[in-house]
Formats: sequence, structure tokens, C-alpha cells
Amino acid sequence: MQGDETVICSVHTMGIQGIKGSHVVVECYITNGLPNFDIVGLPDAAVKEARERVRAAAKTSGLRFPTGRITVNLAPANLKKAGTHYDLPILLSILCACGAIRRPSSTSAFFGEVSLDGQIRAVPGMLPMAIAARRSGFETLYVPAENAPEATLARGPAIIPVHNLKELAQALNGETELEEEPIWVPEEPLQELPDFKDVLGQESVKRAMEIAAAGSHNILLIGPPGSGKSMLSKRLPSILPDMTWEESLEVTQIYSVMGMLTAKEPMIRRRPFRSPHHTVSNAGLAGGGTNPKPGEISMAHKGVLFLDELPEFRKDTLDLMRQPLEDGQVTISRVSGSVTYPSEFMMVCAMNPCKCGWYGDPSGKCTCSETAVQNYRSRISGPMVDRIDIIVEVPSVNFEDLRRRKEAEPSEEVKKRVNLARKRQHRRFGITSGMCNARMGPNELRYHCKLDAESAQLMKDAFETFGLTARSYDRILKVARTIADLDESDQITADHIAEAIQYRTVEL
Repeated sequence: MQGDETVICSVHTMGIQGIKGSHVVVECYITNGLPNFDIVGLPDAAVKEARERVRAAAKTSGLRFPTGRITVNLAPANLKKAGTHYDLPILLSILCACGAIRRPSSTSAFFGEVSLDGQIRAVPGMLPMAIAARRSGFETLYVPAENAPEATLARGPAIIPVHNLKELAQALNGETELEEEPIWVPEEPLQELPDFKDVLGQESVKRAMEIAAAGSHNILLIGPPGSGKSMLSKRLPSILPDMTWEESLEVTQIYSVMGMLTAKEPMIRRRPFRSPHHTVSNAGLAGGGTNPKPGEISMAHKGVLFLDELPEFRKDTLDLMRQPLEDGQVTISRVSGSVTYPSEFMMVCAMNPCKCGWYGDPSGKCTCSETAVQNYRSRISGPMVDRIDIIVEVPSVNFEDLRRRKEAEPSEEVKKRVNLARKRQHRRFGITSGMCNARMGPNELRYHCKLDAESAQLMKDAFETFGLTARSYDRILKVARTIADLDESDQITADHIAEAIQYRTVEL
């Protein structure tokens, strides 16, 4: 540059808030003057620190870095910018402005963290940003090589893996060509899961878990120590229905934001099973942080959130799940803004009937008073219990079941029935809607859960006898609809209603 000559160059990338991407233009303005380097446009600390990374990366890669006054603007300037994926577009805009590389195409977007020696490192949130880039009309995405398989899941733009700054600069200057990443296809089968055939006895509980899996219903297991509550719960993933492509993509975006994907396995192909300890904090469960990240309830999206020893969780921690259980999403608000994460999870809980664990057991081991039992159970609020579809008692396994060691029905057979029931729901609600029986609203209940005279009378009697709430009434209808689906029945019968009611008769 000579005299008062100034240069402006723009490079495109994407920002991310929650799991939603948005178009960001990185503009670089270089003019003569005392050496200075400013980044504006609401950058967070990680973005501001890019100044030192990009300067070192350019010099170690043998590229010219300007010494004048550099101003980089991240537009739109009213949205907060967070993350290290801005490193590469910031550096390219500077190199373009000073003439070290050619001006990139306006249909290309760039992503990546830059190391001091010019290597391009992987960044979290690549998939949601790639999907947003596709929707914005970008044709080519230059991404870190480790993120490339993940980015191909966006199914649209050409994905160009980049290993280091030097090879990218040569490609942009037309000296070499970079190969496009092929669309990722899984090579290895999924690992086998713990099987229901290992569980001896407990046939009634297995039936309840089959219903819960088929309709994604919340379920609570109550029983003494050693009765198999945790063992059954940990085998639930083996009978959960297969994920659709849309469901896998939704879940993968959440894990992408958390940086939990690998180049070898960039897609979540099996429904998540999350089991937080009872000491988990509110932020750990619902999500949070300065730049809000998903919590356990979002990590369990389209899968299972297993809460073992339910009464040991803090009451306020349990109660914060009440709204996400109803809405299927959680909104985290901070001074810098708010983000919304999906949280359509199936809640599976296990608890002892009392503090010592033996209340109501035929062995008579319980040493708790009635007051102590009530105090223990009251740790779970009424509104929380009202949001549980199925409550089932898990009795101690009897000696004969243990002695016979007869292999039970394998998970594979149960899963076939569950998949058939879920396919009926897909035909009913539409496979792309992601709807299942547990998520039915008032309109769906009115249309798909019509009762004949006998079933209606049975519901009326149960409503008056057990003092059910309107929410409990709806949940019984949803469970009955799932039982009918497992029976391959279009109509809910009195038998289906009767079985659904029995899962609401256990007192807490």
C-alpha cells in the first residue's frame, strides 16, 4: 500500500446461537498508520484472542502479514460472536486485503481454529453451521479436516477439508487443488447393548417398559434394593425404536455444539441414554454458562434421561424439568441473550419405596415409620409425579426365577414390536413431524383417542375413584393409545384403558 491507499476485503462464515446458525460477514479494513489490530462486532474473549493466533499462524506459514492499521468487523454487529471458528475467516480477510491471497468466492464460507504453526483445528458446532450455510445458499465450505465428515451430513454444499493454512492459501491462489470430502457413510455396525434376556422374572415390569419405549412415555420404577430397577433401565436402550434421519440430525447437532463428535463417528445413530448423578446442578441439568451450552435434558433429546435414586435429587432441580417435559424445549436466558435447545426426552426414574428401601416388602425388613416414608416420598412434588405416565412397582425377584436361570425374551424380539408400534405413529402423525403418542396435544387426543361407551365409563370410574387430574386423564389416554398400537388396533378398547389405568394406581 502506498500513500492513503486503503483496502477492504470480506470473507463469509457462520455464527451459532444454540443450535441455530446465522450468516456472518468478516470484513477487514487495512490502512496506513501505526500498527494496530482491532476486532469489533461484539466478539467474546476467544474471538478477541484470535489477533495473536492469526498473526503467528501467518508468519509461521510463510505468508505476509500487514503492519498497518487493521480493523476487522464481524457483521451483523448487533449479534454476539463466540467461538474459535472465526480464526480462519479473520485471517483470510486480512491476507486477502493485503494481497497475500486472491479474493475468495462469495459462494464460499470458511471455518476453523488456527494454531500458532498454521494448522487448522476442529471446532464445535460444525454441523448446525453447515446446515445454516446450506440454507443461506453457500456452495462450498472450507472446514477443518477433522470436521469434514460431520459437515457432509448437511447434504448440500461441497465440503473441502483443510489441514493447514499453507495448503489453503495455495489452493485459493490457484496453485493446487483440494479434494472434496465424500459424504460420510457408516462403516462399522453399532455395538451391542445390554439385553433384556439377562433379566430374570419381572415380566410385568418389562411389559411396562415396552409400552414406555413404544410411545416415549415417562416411567417411574419403585422397588426395594436389588430388585432390578437399574438393570432394567440400563437395558431400555436395546428396545428403543430406530431413529429416523431427521431425529439423528437433530440429536447430532446438539452433540456437535458440545464438541462430542469424532471424525470416525460424526453422527449419533442410536437414541441417547443420559444418566446424571443426583448431585447434578441446575445448570448441569438444564444447561447454562456464559455462552449457554446444552444440559443433560437436551443431551437426552429423542432418547432417555435416567434419574436413579430419584428422591436424592434436589427438589428444585427436579422441578425445573417440569416445563421442558411439557414443551419439549428449554430456553436459557442470560444478559447477553437467550438460546433455546430441544429437549424431547423420555424420563425414566427409579427409586426405593422408603429411605431404608424395604417398605411394603414381604420380608418385613423395613424400619421406617409411616411419617418417615411420607417425608421420603414427598421429596418428589405432586406436579412432577403428574407428569409421569407410567408408575410401576418392581418386586423382589423370587427364588424360583433365579434358580431356573431360564433365558428371558431377548431385546431383539421386543424391539420388533416397538418398531412396529412406532411406525403406526409415524403413519398417523407423519414421519417427518417427530411426533409420538407421548407428545400428542389436545387436537390429536380428540381425534386419535376416541373412546367407546364401555371405555368411557371405565375412565369415568377411574377418574372419580383415584381423584385424577386433567393431565393424568390425558396421560392415561396416551398410554392406552400406545397399548392399542402394540396390539395393532386402530380403536382403543376397554382392555387398553384398563391396563393404562393400572399404571396410575400406585400411590406416592
